[in-house]
Amino acid sequence: MIFGVGVDIIEVARVEDKLTRTPGLREKLYTPVEVKYCESKKFPYEHYAARFAAKEAFMKALGTGWSQGVKFSEIEIHNLESGQPVIEVYGRAKEFCQAEGIGRFYVSLSHLKSKAVATVILEK
Repeated sequence: MIFGVGVDIIEVARVEDKLTRTPGLREKLYTPVEVKYCESKKFPYEHYAARFAAKEAFMKALGTGWSQGVKFSEIEIHNLESGQPVIEVYGRAKEFCQAEGIGRFYVSLSHLKSKAVATVILEK
């Protein structure tokens, strides 16, 4: 049973500007796994933006936004060996999903030079 669906789109330049001008923001929004992945890419900010969009889409799919105390760093987007992106949750995000019976997460990411988009589906 589908619990929620979320979609988000963001401008890559906006993410790049915020991350380069705000000390500590990268660590506040992304896990070490995400930072390592994005920094290994030729155009890292496209990947940061896609992950940011996925985290926003995840929050929208939860239907709670920030009201449940879920932090962006508690939502991790990483890739399987095949390249498929997957979501892993920690902390309050994990507690909320367990309490609601949400057991499966689906995520799709896409990006261009200027925009990144993500769709998230949460399943009970």
